Amino acid sequence: MSIRVAHVGTGNVGRLALAGLIESPKYELTGVCVSTPEKVGLDAGRLAGLDTVTGIAAVGDLDTLLATEPDCVVYCAMGDTRLRAAMADCRRLLAAGVNVVGSAPGMLQFPWQALPVDYITPVEDAAEKGNSSLFITGVDPGFANDLLPLALTGTCQSVERVRCMEIADYATYDGTTVMFEVMGFGKSLDEVPMLLQPGILGRAWGPAIRQLAAGLGIVVDDITESYERVPAPTAFDIAAGHIPAGGLAALRFEVRGMVAGEPVIVIEHVTRLREDLCPEWPQPAQGGGSYRVEIVGEPSYHVDIRPMSRKGDHNYAAILAAAGRIVNSIPAVVAAPPGIRTTLDLPLITGPGLVSVSA
Repeated sequence: MSIRVAHVGTGNVGRLALAGLIESPKYELTGVCVSTPEKVGLDAGRLAGLDTVTGIAAVGDLDTLLATEPDCVVYCAMGDTRLRAAMADCRRLLAAGVNVVGSAPGMLQFPWQALPVDYITPVEDAAEKGNSSLFITGVDPGFANDLLPLALTGTCQSVERVRCMEIADYATYDGTTVMFEVMGFGKSLDEVPMLLQPGILGRAWGPAIRQLAAGLGIVVDDITESYERVPAPTAFDIAAGHIPAGGLAALRFEVRGMVAGEPVIVIEHVTRLREDLCPEWPQPAQGGGSYRVEIVGEPSYHVDIRPMSRKGDHNYAAILAAAGRIVNSIPAVVAAPPGIRTTLDLPLITGPGLVSVSA
């Protein structure tokens, strides 16, 4: 029997997740909710970038979506710039008895010690009221710094340090809000964008660090952060827009989980808008971008993950992976006990039914 699923948000991740829902026989799409007025009334297939006509027209409010009586909602609305609204949406869905799997709000991946209790308790209360579950995931933060390093540390006899890295050229990433408003690309280095305001890096990646710590059975004493920024030597254009000379064109940051004064768990991002920038910084394992997990221990590991796709580049492939993780997690989340679920307490998501063999 197929699971009835509704969908919220048709941005970069949401569009691909919606396509996955439409194309999977495991799910029955009941509705789509969008925030852009121009998208209201459009067919779900068109919003997903498919040739398929589903007969399901996008709506502009959660009440209408809930009236379709889904078992689960895939929630991919923007969370970075609207945390309170995204939290309120999730509470509303959970209290209505609807499970939630999605990409936002990111801090709900593992909110304990990362969010104030007065943020977490209402979500847990809503889930208890509706007998529903919530699972938020992605790539990074997401499976690149929880599922993969936890699997590798599970083979070790001892672990001293864990480092998770994203090394990527974002020139082809067209998320304008994230690129310009959140990360500050193209802006003067005199401006401090939202992501680099004091404490924000720790809030964004702290849940991933604390989840790794919980999986390793340690307690993080403190989370510290640092960053470097490099301006564009000349003006150039990227998918998201224009980068003027002197505007931010390369960003490197670290978020460190400190234990007894040592950085035991580190998440590092190296983000360029041109491959020739900052050649001395770490380089990806493939042209464009890759993810890396480094473990110092017995044994030690240096593992590169190279997202690729026949339909797009490394940025497209990474977003597709985030969408796949979301869609494939739905059955496990629907079957889970009520509450906030994490990679640590869900079963291994293996994607049964995805294998196809060409003649």
